[in-house]
Amino acid sequence: MGMELKDIVKALREYDGEEVRIMEVCGTHTAAISENGIPSMLSDKIKLISGPGCPVCVTVTAVIDKLIELSMRDDTIVLTFGDLIRVRGSEKSLADAKGDGAHVRMVYSPMETVKMAEEDPSHTYVFAAIGFETTTPVYAMVLEKAIEKGLHNLKLLTSLKTMPQVIRWVVNNGGGIDGFIAPGHVATITGSNEYKELSEELGIPFVVSGFEGPQLLATIYALVSMKGKTGIRNMYKGAVTENGNEKAKEVVNKYFTTSDASWRGMGKIPGSGKVLKDEYREYDAGSLDLDEDHMPPGCCCASVLVGKIKPSQCPLFGKSCTPDNAHGACMVSTEGSCYNFFVSGRK
Repeated sequence: MGMELKDIVKALREYDGEEVRIMEVCGTHTAAISENGIPSMLSDKIKLISGPGCPVCVTVTAVIDKLIELSMRDDTIVLTFGDLIRVRGSEKSLADAKGDGAHVRMVYSPMETVKMAEEDPSHTYVFAAIGFETTTPVYAMVLEKAIEKGLHNLKLLTSLKTMPQVIRWVVNNGGGIDGFIAPGHVATITGSNEYKELSEELGIPFVVSGFEGPQLLATIYALVSMKGKTGIRNMYKGAVTENGNEKAKEVVNKYFTTSDASWRGMGKIPGSGKVLKDEYREYDAGSLDLDEDHMPPGCCCASVLVGKIKPSQCPLFGKSCTPDNAHGACMVSTEGSCYNFFVSGRK
């Protein structure tokens, strides 16, 4: 960009032009923005908005309810990452169900699931495959390994989402966004060109960013400079190419197909998900038609996820809803906007 960091910070702090609303759609960006204290470095005319970039946060309650139902079977063990275990379904969370005797285990790597299923053929292992384009290739590799080993007791319950369609939904439903910090992790798989046509269609600029504070500040400066224009800039060239990871996309396309998907607070968005292809349906634990979403009373996660309100504007925020006693998914996940507002003291 040709500017020193101190000049970028000065320009962002002293900016006095038209208001610029910038949305990040990556949970890791949300966390990094808070951890680096970036909002405090910006003019009041620059608004940062956390979008639907936290995979746990956008998972509808029907998925949690299905996992709980499966975990109560004598012959079935549900495997999940840590954040998801605390997210409430329509009545309770997987952690609550475990306290009631359900078979729920936390894993740190998807590949652990293959070993568990191989060593214990007497149980069916159901892995909660939640995520965006970043993690879908890993789930495809888990399935590939299970097929190679002839395992029929390992299944996936999928809630897999894709970014372009939800970005379009946010903009077309009154998001009022002037620019997007494109998701860095997702872009390593999809490539930066994924957002080129979207930028032209929506008339909004996109900048692909990494996760260090200085790069995020440079990204925000670029988006402020590009307000009212279209185009895509890649400021994460060490990890992101124009076309992305072709091998990862190939393995995803081998096992998964595009589908409609339900998003918390947004309903069903056409073409925004991935499900197993028909020929691999025997490895699916019942992922189709999981659309119902029951928000806890008073919870505003649906409005927070699309930038209609700030987390601090939810009446439960910091009162009855805290990380130790989370009502909504946005306060549960460390990538959630409510969690990051709370721990960093953002207003």
